[in-house]
Amino acid sequence: MKRSEINRAIKQMESMAAKHGFALPPFCAWTPEEWGSKGKEYDEIRDNMLGWDVTDYGLDDFAKAGLTLVTIRNGNYKNPKYDKTYAEKLILSNENQVCTMHFHFSKMEDIINRGGGTLVIELHNSTAEGEMDSSDVTVNSDGRTYVAPAGVKVRLRPGESITLRPGLYHAFWAEEGGGPVLIGEVSQTNDDNTDNRFYEEMRRFSNIEEDEEPYRLLCNEYPRQ
Repeated sequence: MKRSEINRAIKQMESMAAKHGFALPPFCAWTPEEWGSKGKEYDEIRDNMLGWDVTDYGLDDFAKAGLTLVTIRNGNYKNPKYDKTYAEKLILSNENQVCTMHFHFSKMEDIINRGGGTLVIELHNSTAEGEMDSSDVTVNSDGRTYVAPAGVKVRLRPGESITLRPGLYHAFWAEEGGGPVLIGEVSQTNDDNTDNRFYEEMRRFSNIEEDEEPYRLLCNEYPRQ
């Protein structure tokens, strides 16, 4: 993925967040130069990978498969220094830009349409071996619980949400014709290094081609102090 693509994605999400009245944490506005002066008092940001995250899953087609995210808060299962049991993200999905099919081994999460177009989310159960199951899925959305066929596509309009439990395969994207969607994620502690099971083999974090200077550092790029 090119750094220029990452820079454009971050600027788009900054604009989208401002449009919908979502104020980002101060550390999201720090430049790479400012990061060089941040001491160990900010290790919670570094250790828990707070901040910007842009991925194309290593597929080199960000318009079709990718996401722009900000991790706002998070705990850490591996470090008792951080005892938060919850996490929060803000995510931007463009029209027909798919967050690829995956489930989480441990994390339960709510996905919320915070504004913009309609979010479409496709659901499948998984087997004990991690394969996709053809059984009916249980959908829990804004206090309503119902059963639907495998592969159901749930449409979330602004303000609507869905609960995703561990082992439930899901992929989502902004519906064509409605514009991009600003998405909230409220979840248990998040670990993107170990807790994702992608249906097809791919990378969670992209390799970067440095075709221009970074506008913001990503959450796996912070300098240590």
